Amino acid sequence: MNAPHAVLNSAAAPVLEVRGLSIKLPAGGDRQLAVDGVSFDLLPGKTLCVVGESGSGKSMIANAVMGLLPKPHVAPVAGQVLFEGQDLLPLDEAQMRSLRGQRIGAQLEEVFDAHLSLGSAEKRRRIIEALSDVGLPEPELICQSYPFRLSGGQRQRVMIACALLLEPTLLIADEPTTALDVTTQAQILALIRQLQERKGTAVLFITHDFGVVSEIADQVVVMQMGRCVEEGAASEVLLRPQHAYTQKLLAAIPTGQVRRLPTQRSPHFVLQVQDLEKVYQSGGGLFTKGRRVHAARKISFNLRRGETLGLVGESGSGKSTVGKCLVGLHSFDEGRILFNGKSLHPESDFRAVAAGKIQMVFQDPYASLNPRHRIGPTIAAGPIAQGIPKDKAMARALELLQLVGLGPEAADRFPHEFSGGQRQRIGIARALAMEPQLLVADEPVSALDVSVQAQVLKLFAQVREEFGLAMVFITHDLRVAGELCDHIAVMQRGEIVEYGTSQEVL
Repeated sequence: MNAPHAVLNSAAAPVLEVRGLSIKLPAGGDRQLAVDGVSFDLLPGKTLCVVGESGSGKSMIANAVMGLLPKPHVAPVAGQVLFEGQDLLPLDEAQMRSLRGQRIGAQLEEVFDAHLSLGSAEKRRRIIEALSDVGLPEPELICQSYPFRLSGGQRQRVMIACALLLEPTLLIADEPTTALDVTTQAQILALIRQLQERKGTAVLFITHDFGVVSEIADQVVVMQMGRCVEEGAASEVLLRPQHAYTQKLLAAIPTGQVRRLPTQRSPHFVLQVQDLEKVYQSGGGLFTKGRRVHAARKISFNLRRGETLGLVGESGSGKSTVGKCLVGLHSFDEGRILFNGKSLHPESDFRAVAAGKIQMVFQDPYASLNPRHRIGPTIAAGPIAQGIPKDKAMARALELLQLVGLGPEAADRFPHEFSGGQRQRIGIARALAMEPQLLVADEPVSALDVSVQAQVLKLFAQVREEFGLAMVFITHDLRVAGELCDHIAVMQRGEIVEYGTSQEVL
């Protein structure tokens, strides 16, 4: 870890003061309060990091400050949130919008339209500059793209650019670097530091990444089950933690240990990818040139039963595109994909060849679950569709919920009653319910705190060993790839630029 920032200057007046904040949860949850009596101050030009496991209440604090809690089901019941001396909790939606800005459209121009009078040329210049600052390639073309054309990391960078456009007094960042590769993450953190230096911006930073905490934090608040269990200067909390929970979180950080290739290897290739090509074409017309992106170029690799391939690379490198081609969510233009020796070419019957034995765990735990369905039936739906009796499928769903650390009582709850990390574990349980032979996991632990991440990685390894499961593990975290994967393929601009065993590559 890098040396933490200096201790806060107590002489300055706080930009943000949280006093005894308590937030209620809907009835029927595992506890009554999402946040229980939390207090802290945030000074100008300083960064306060709120850390803790998923479900600890850290995002609830950010949403309360922004006025974005889903009232009346989740609402503050005690305390104050003072921004430059003004209590935000009693304000209505119109008053809050004037403070936080109208970020309600797909176009970044709306930020300027809501707050500044600028000409079209000046707005476009500033938007292009902001997109370039957050490391997006071809920002002029990005401006004309729809969100679904961008990778998850690219969309995250667009939202960061949007938040930084007006150089705010208080920036609230809720896991802003979670979906980003390490090079882009460093770029974003440098941008935030520059904003602090220029404008004295105060930053409330919600994260589970202790590498980020050590990089930017002046002060740290550690949350557990809605309560603040430790608070102090970053140097004290990170280097000399007092509370057992903080010690446990720090101990769970991946060590960078590299997995060794098994001595006994299966002769059976579950997956064979040969010269895979995927091109995206967008825009263009009679007098304009369209955008052509080579998302996958001559991609080739083999994967044996019981082994894991890590696909790593920066956001936009093409790794998620390859994963979606493998599970049939995207067609591909050239090449071959063989599953157990049978072709998965776009013209073939994908379902007949795969028969539910290829499953995917998605990157976004919020978009991948149907909000109208309870968790138990969601997990059991796939096996039931394949002809498994309902009672047997539900029994298996309860076993899997226990396996991923949620417990069978989660089966009767809806997705909105779970945190992001908990939803991701539900997604993993749903994929495992089909007892797949090939599992494609697209950034499955990027949204998880370090302790849960360690549990999930252990779960992946356990399932692989027990069932001889082949996995394609897509990640931007080299430490995670090295710990779990037998081979690593490094992607850049649609190509595999390096391939080998984890030991060779790392």
